[in-house]
Amino acid sequence: MYTIKLFLFIAPLVISSRTDQDYTSPDSVSPEPKSRFAMLDDVKILANGLLQLGHGLKDFVHKTKGQINDIFQKLNIFDQSFYDLSLQTNEIKEEEKELRRATSKLQVKNEEVKNMSLELDSKLESLLEEKILLQQKVRYLEDQLTSLIKNQPQIQEHLEVTSLKTLVEQQDNSIKDLLQIVEEQYRQLNQQQSQIKEIENQLRRTGIKESTENSLSSKPRAPRTTPSFHLNETKNVEHDDIPADCTIVYNQGKHTSGIYSIRPSSSQVFNVYCDVKSGNSWTLIQHRIDGSQNFNETWENYKYGFGRLDGEFWLGLEKIYSIVKQSNYILRIELEDWKDKYYTEYSFHLGDHETNYTLHLAEISGNGPKAFPEHKDLMFSIWDHKAKGHFNCPESNSGGWWCHDVCGENNLNGKYNKPKAKAKPERKGGICWKSQDGRLYSIKATKMLIHPSDSENSE
Repeated sequence: MYTIKLFLFIAPLVISSRTDQDYTSPDSVSPEPKSRFAMLDDVKILANGLLQLGHGLKDFVHKTKGQINDIFQKLNIFDQSFYDLSLQTNEIKEEEKELRRATSKLQVKNEEVKNMSLELDSKLESLLEEKILLQQKVRYLEDQLTSLIKNQPQIQEHLEVTSLKTLVEQQDNSIKDLLQIVEEQYRQLNQQQSQIKEIENQLRRTGIKESTENSLSSKPRAPRTTPSFHLNETKNVEHDDIPADCTIVYNQGKHTSGIYSIRPSSSQVFNVYCDVKSGNSWTLIQHRIDGSQNFNETWENYKYGFGRLDGEFWLGLEKIYSIVKQSNYILRIELEDWKDKYYTEYSFHLGDHETNYTLHLAEISGNGPKAFPEHKDLMFSIWDHKAKGHFNCPESNSGGWWCHDVCGENNLNGKYNKPKAKAKPERKGGICWKSQDGRLYSIKATKMLIHPSDSENSE
């Protein structure tokens, strides 16, 4: 464009210069004959202008070509986008068709559900009508029965009712017979189990280790726990320097409470827990503190012990007897409820297994309630080995104990109840103690300890 404008500017100048030459003054010298060709300078100027015009046109063509290429590229991009949109439109149309088909199926199912709902409604209405009719019939029958009872009180029962009663009585008698058979089998099983245990004890005394102890137990009763008396396991060793009880352990210079090995006279070595207090060492034979050990065990387990010496345990009647038969011993009972602590000490005598470990004692001192009746023979009893004269004690009084005339008044081996049991029967079924005013108290922690009444003689 610039070249064209320059050409348009130069061309008038050339034409005007030629015109000025044609119209000179008349007074001037007569011109020379006109040349048929334009002047060289004019031609050069015109050629230069045309050249610049050509260059300008060339540049314009190049720019126009570039713009056209850009337009074509944008058109290609637009075409591709349009194509992609058409593909997406086709996909959307297919999905729309699928949705329409699914919608039509749902509509059909909806119609079916509606029809089923209508049928159910009609059936429900018919059931309600039948219910009303049945209620009316029942009322009518009740009225008739009432009138019959009022008018004929002496009428005999219907034969079907009589036959049903007879059948129930027969079944009841059959159940009683079965119960008697089961009780007899259970009694025989207990006798066999006792014989097996006695044989195992004899084998144990001769030094034969029984790795399957209690594996023959088949007691159909719950709850039961397998004794885990690892720290109190009887050992078949002979050492002359092993003390006979915790008092001798203390005299040997061991003044710390803990687990020690002892060997009472004519007995085997076993572990005990020595509780040191006030310059003496007591042998702990029972300890309960948190209810972690189940004390509803069998006669055999109460005989030989169960639990853990560093927790809750029962030392075992045989071990207790082997200690106390050496000399005169004192029995100390420590009780703790959720407020106070108490203790009571007794002088006592303990029998062997042939007497059911009969306990005879007399109170010496203490600030707690009386634990046992004094100067009476109290036999150790448990659910699977009930002492003579105590067959009527209920099985809810769990755990073995020295029973007397009244069941469950004092039982430190009963079920462990959490703080402050509210109902009286719940207290009687657990660790309980009867005070002098006749009230039963639930116990939090208990200890039973023994100590020689004359320490020097016990050595």
